[in-house]
Amino acid sequence: MNTHPTMPTITRRSALTAASGLLALHAAGPLHAKPQATASTPAVWPQALQVPGGVARLSLGPAAARPVVQVRQGDADVTVLVVGDAIEWTAVVGIPLAAAPGDAFVTVQSQGGATRLVHYTVAHKQYKEQHLKVAPRTVDLSPEDQARYERERDHQAGVVATFTEPAPPSLRMRAPVPGRRSSSFGLRRVFNGQPRNPHSGMDIAAPTGTPILAPLAARVIDTGDYFFNGNTVWLDHGQGLLSMVCHLSAIDVRVGDVLQAGQRLGAVGATGRVTGPHLHWGVMLNRAMVDPALFIAG
Repeated sequence: MNTHPTMPTITRRSALTAASGLLALHAAGPLHAKPQATASTPAVWPQALQVPGGVARLSLGPAAARPVVQVRQGDADVTVLVVGDAIEWTAVVGIPLAAAPGDAFVTVQSQGGATRLVHYTVAHKQYKEQHLKVAPRTVDLSPEDQARYERERDHQAGVVATFTEPAPPSLRMRAPVPGRRSSSFGLRRVFNGQPRNPHSGMDIAAPTGTPILAPLAARVIDTGDYFFNGNTVWLDHGQGLLSMVCHLSAIDVRVGDVLQAGQRLGAVGATGRVTGPHLHWGVMLNRAMVDPALFIAG
């Protein structure tokens, strides 16, 4: 159990994510929750699921150069991951958990400077609610802990704005640790009777000390011991695709390290606000926390 990178809602806190919106001019492919691989039609990654906390895959058509795609997040235009080649480009758009159901769009700029809108629809999804008891000091923060939380929030806001080239060669990830995966993504959590922001990652049950492996090739862009998330590592996979692992008992990497998929980066623990040892794994796409299950098989 944990929070997402901007932590649960606290007095004076403002959310980092916001809804996208408006009408349809170029529809995405049909909504599907679990595309199945066959001999003739292999599954693509991440899987498309056009709901809050999901992913939209938008066909952009052919172009000699990779188009620049942006989506509105709050009061900022955020660059979107684009994959493919001159025959067919695809925008892979993370949909914030705070997104309102309905019409949404991205802005596409071609090499010549012309712009167009590509629209898609965000479907409704009802997430469950979970009530948890934790140490009172992690819910009703002291002035010192509140100040620490705010410093960490501001620092991580800079981390999640990371956007680098090139795009990842593959978007299919591996779970960072083996173990039972919870279906807690999107849960509205209530700590000691006080509602907080939805759970924005996947919890994987594993004993303290279990090695944590990079889910995809990446560069380490942040490490630290944070009030809510405990020992944390942030990874940059390219073009705004980031992942984070939290509550570690040990961090074995440093900022700037380049990791291959499957390379060890730390060990499972119970640091931060937790009820026991486990790994929290979060995936971020264009600054929106999305369901990690869409990036892995099974």
